[in-house]
Amino acid sequence: MKLPRRFFLMLPLLVAGASAKAVDRGQYNDVPEHIRKWFKGVRNSRGAYCCDISDGHRTDYQVRSGQYWVPIGGVWWQVPDTAIIRDAGNPLGEAVVWYVDLLGRIEITCFVPADAS
Repeated sequence: MKLPRRFFLMLPLLVAGASAKAVDRGQYNDVPEHIRKWFKGVRNSRGAYCCDISDGHRTDYQVRSGQYWVPIGGVWWQVPDTAIIRDAGNPLGEAVVWYVDLLGRIEITCFVPADAS
């Protein structure tokens, strides 16, 4: 199936719109500095930054057959191995997932389990 050229021209706008929801409007002013630094410094296994405090979502998770699964928008999504971060610690004590919603297709970029060391 060949996608129309218009789709590729609009893709940057869709991505920008999906990430526009993640904005710090002062709601994180009371977050301790060490938590802010942790959010800003977390990287996935590919070395890409996970983003920032406004992009991470605290989440429940399950382990099914050795794979992590997280609920996003009422649907359980499998966390790709490349998104799992095991060596950044976790000062929150709760699982955090970073993702992008591209027209209902969820792209999980980073995941830190609650017990990450």
